Amino acid sequence: MSKKIQRGKGLTKVIAGPELEIDQRVQSHFKEKTWDETITKDSWMVFKVMAEFVDGYEKLAKIGPCVSIFGSARLKPEDEYYEVAVEIAEKITQLGFGIITGGGPGIMEAGNRGAKNAGGKSIGLNIELPFEQHFNPYIDKNYSMDFNYFFVRKVMFVKYSQGFIVMPGGFGTLDELSEALTLIQTAKIARFPIVLVGSKFWSGLLDWFKETLLSQGMISEGDLQLYRVVDTADEAVAHIKAFYEKYAITVNF
Repeated sequence: MSKKIQRGKGLTKVIAGPELEIDQRVQSHFKEKTWDETITKDSWMVFKVMAEFVDGYEKLAKIGPCVSIFGSARLKPEDEYYEVAVEIAEKITQLGFGIITGGGPGIMEAGNRGAKNAGGKSIGLNIELPFEQHFNPYIDKNYSMDFNYFFVRKVMFVKYSQGFIVMPGGFGTLDELSEALTLIQTAKIARFPIVLVGSKFWSGLLDWFKETLLSQGMISEGDLQLYRVVDTADEAVAHIKAFYEKYAITVNF
């Protein structure tokens, strides 16, 4: 399917495939809607959001202390970070924590796999995406959930996690890391450990934190203490263990 579209005064262009799909989605957002259409759509969206919150709260309320593991969906089982994530999940599970991931492939699969290997709770909070996201086979059936909205899913991660293990990843991983850092920085949730795994991978971002954000006064010196950078599974687990030997476990919300 192709379509001739207007591009500026007197200019036309024939588009097809992905470009046509993007164009149609953009045009739909600018299409004028009636007041009734706007109100109806927005009102029903509120109910859909509420339903996701209620479902999430009911299923996750009794899971007990957990640690979330974040990272790229694109890493394969032969990748070194996948193997480290499996080991981290196994050892954290042996401390008594459940493991929460985004439920998909890559690092998420590694986290659930490690929890399953160690006989612990393995929770997957999946997000419906047009590509690359699907449930991995290592999630407990009772703790497998689907979400339409990223913001609802992120609330579930934070509300029911007592720590974050952040493996190498892309925009989604950075989003989750920033969310956790911001909520702790602003005291909206209790302090809990954030562990970045892979000093080489994270070095550029962390240098930018110091050389740009800190130097321009956009964060404070103390904010650089909100996370710990490690390279091995043992170091990651040791930090989680040491943190909770020092601080009592508390509910985040």
